Amino acid sequence: MKQRRKNLLKHTQKIDCDTLVTFEPENLFYMTGFWGEAIGLLEKNGKTTIIAPELEVGRAISESEDCDVITAERGSGLIYTLIQKIKKNHVCTDCQNYSTMLSLKKSIPHIKSSVEPFYNARIIKDEKEIQILKKASKIIDEMFTICSKKIKVGQKESELQTILMTYAMEQGMFDTGYASTLNPLIIAGGPNGALPHAQVSQRKFKKGDLIVTDLTLRYKGYVSDSTRTFALGKISSQANEAYEIVKESQRLGLKSVKPNVDCSDVDAACRKYIKEQNYGQYFIHSTGHGIGLEVHEFPTISYRSNTKLKENMAITVEPGVYLANKFGIRIEDSLIVKDRPIIMHKFTKDLLRI
Repeated sequence: MKQRRKNLLKHTQKIDCDTLVTFEPENLFYMTGFWGEAIGLLEKNGKTTIIAPELEVGRAISESEDCDVITAERGSGLIYTLIQKIKKNHVCTDCQNYSTMLSLKKSIPHIKSSVEPFYNARIIKDEKEIQILKKASKIIDEMFTICSKKIKVGQKESELQTILMTYAMEQGMFDTGYASTLNPLIIAGGPNGALPHAQVSQRKFKKGDLIVTDLTLRYKGYVSDSTRTFALGKISSQANEAYEIVKESQRLGLKSVKPNVDCSDVDAACRKYIKEQNYGQYFIHSTGHGIGLEVHEFPTISYRSNTKLKENMAITVEPGVYLANKFGIRIEDSLIVKDRPIIMHKFTKDLLRI
């Protein structure tokens, strides 16, 4: 935790601030070890304070590391207490609430809103984070094994989700709370698979379906993300061809991952191959993204990215092909950037026919 705070302050000083304030639970957890409703404060001498309403104080004391915990009234009481501590400081905050920022600016003349110190510190994972991500990925692989045994004709997408989430929660994994979906998982059979972010439905699996199973779950705060596509019985020759193309594209993308490689080059490695096979128009999203305390973190693995990979970044590589009203295919792994990348998912990428 001390090293994390040093890194946070280093990035804070780069934008001419000496104090860091977080309102976001992911950043609060990274800074303090506590995930909850509170404000986190990191001062230039390394002193770390949590300002929390009374209902959160007990957890804040027991779960945080080397923090002072101050009790304050919810809402304006938290803000007032914060202002009294830092009104003369040069402050950077991740606060995204307009009215809260107006209140802070009235009392703290030297304050700016920026997520850069947090994201720039969090983008490189430490050994503890890597071990948690590895464990999370292992559990997801176990869930793919469950898929290979439990998927059957006539089963609803929602029924498979229930089976998988029951197992996940027994292992200490939970929904990520991702705001853009109503479901914890993506399970999309047949034509539903052509929607990259399909909602889990009551559709029943049929013979000849490709079933996209995207398992994105949180373990001890950290998110692992992997996708496999299963075949239920015999599939069409076009679906079989497309699967092998996506599989080779992903292999090429993984092979390209190294420190100092442009993120856009990883995207190009996947996209170029799919385009050469005349499926380029059906690859309709970026090749990957960073993972960690959020589902989508920096860096972005896309043609628009100007970021270079660095050792111990955690990213996904997930090319896909989507034919409207027919099928979708995605193969995804989470990995740690090294000279020889650590691919954290071991479950086969050969097409499994169930």
